[in-house]
Amino acid sequence: MNVTGGQPAPPEAQDSKLARWLVIAVLCAILVAACVLGYLGWTSTDTSVPASGYVALVLGVVFSLVVGVGLMALVFYSSRKGYDEPVVLIQEPESDPDDGQSGPR
Repeated sequence: MNVTGGQPAPPEAQDSKLARWLVIAVLCAILVAACVLGYLGWTSTDTSVPASGYVALVLGVVFSLVVGVGLMALVFYSSRKGYDEPVVLIQEPESDPDDGQSGPR
């Protein structure tokens, strides 16, 4: 690595392009492998799914989406209302011993 004035030289554009394309190629290969395995798993058996199975599948997907959307809405709501700010300790005022109270109750 070249050093210029105590600072490392930026990587060459060609190296970063090669690394980017390599990452894209690996991710595409993983996607293709997942699709092939999904297809083989889907078609490897002659078992038929009853209608109640499809209804359960649809209800599970809808419920998961509702929970996910609801939680994301709560995240955005709490962020915009300031609930995500760091905690600040508010000191209680010291009680004056001359005010006639014997101590904390």
